Amino acid sequence: MSTLPFYLIVLVPFSVVLGYSLGGAYTFLTPVFVFGVIPVLDLALGMNTSNPDAEQEEALKERFSYRIITMLCAPLQVGIVLWGVWVISRGTLTPLEAAGFIFSLGVSSGVMGINVSHELQHRVNRSLEPFLSRVMLWTTLYMHWAIEHVAGHHRSVATPEDPATARLGENFYTFWFRSVFGGMKSAWGIEASRLRRKDFRVFSVHNRLLWYGLAQVMLIAGLYVVFGMHAAVSFVIQAFIAFSLLEIVNYVEHYGLLRSTMPDGRYEPVTFVHSWNSSNWLSNRFLFNLQRHSDHHYKPERRYQLLRHFDGSPQLPTGYAGMILLAAVPPLWRMVMDRRVHAYRMAEKRA
Repeated sequence: MSTLPFYLIVLVPFSVVLGYSLGGAYTFLTPVFVFGVIPVLDLALGMNTSNPDAEQEEALKERFSYRIITMLCAPLQVGIVLWGVWVISRGTLTPLEAAGFIFSLGVSSGVMGINVSHELQHRVNRSLEPFLSRVMLWTTLYMHWAIEHVAGHHRSVATPEDPATARLGENFYTFWFRSVFGGMKSAWGIEASRLRRKDFRVFSVHNRLLWYGLAQVMLIAGLYVVFGMHAAVSFVIQAFIAFSLLEIVNYVEHYGLLRSTMPDGRYEPVTFVHSWNSSNWLSNRFLFNLQRHSDHHYKPERRYQLLRHFDGSPQLPTGYAGMILLAAVPPLWRMVMDRRVHAYRMAEKRA
C-alpha cells in the first residue's frame, strides 16, 4: 500500500489558500470541495475492502513513511491557522469573503487538524506524537478531547454512559450539546480520578485540564494582542466549526449501536460490531482510514495503515462527507439510518 494517496490531505488546506486567492464566493471553496466534490467522487471511485495479510502488516507496522505524514500535518495545521488569522487582521476581505474564509478555515481544521490529532493521540506509548496531537487540538480549542476520547469514549463507547455515542432517534443538534458538554464533564472526571490515585489535589499544578484551559485562553489573548479583536473572534469561530465537525462525525460513527449487558452486569467487550464502518477508497485516504472505525475501536492501538475492513460490521451507505450532509438534516438522516439500525439489531438477535 503506497503512502502517496494519504498526502491528498494537503488538498484541504490548499483549497483554503486557493479560495482566498480567487476571492469572492470562491472563499467557500473548501466546504464545496469537502462536502460537494468528495461525496460524488466517493460514489464514483467506490470501495476498497482489501486488508493487509499478516506478513504485510508486519512490514507496514512501523514504517516511518506513514508516521511522517501525520506528524507533518501538525506544523501545517498551526501554519494555516496563523496565516488565516493574519489574513483576517488585514481587513481586506468583504463580509461575504470573510464568512467563506473563516468557514473554510474551520472545515480544514476539522478535516486535517482534529482528524490527524486523533490518529496521533492514540500513540500513548510515545511522546512526540501525543504532543503534536495536543498542539493541533490547541488550534481548535478542544484539548480536553485528547483525554476524554482515549480514556473515556473508548471505554464506554456504545453504552448509555458515553456522551459521544448517539442514541437511536436522537438528532445531531441535541447530540451536539450532550456530547460537547458531556465530554468536558467526562474529561474532568477522568483527570480528577487520575490525580486522586496519585494523591494529588484536583485543583493543582498536576491537573492537565487546567494547563490546557490556560494554554487556550493565552492563545486567544495572544492573537488578540498581535492581530486584533476581529482576528481573535474569527479564530474562535473557526475552532467552533472544527470541533462541531468532529462532533457530527462522532454522531455518525456510533448512531444507535449498543453493547449488550452480560449476566454479571458489565457490558460486553468492544468488538468490530459497535461502530459504523465505511471503506470508501477516496475519503479514507483523506481521513487516514478513520472510516474503518469498527476496527479502530476493536483494536485502538492499530495505526491507520493497518486498520481492517470487516464485512460483519454495520456498514454506512457512503463515506463520512456524504453522511455529514445527511446528519445535518435530521428527517433525511432518520429515513436513511433508522431502518439500518433496526435491520442490524434484528440480524444480531438472529445470530
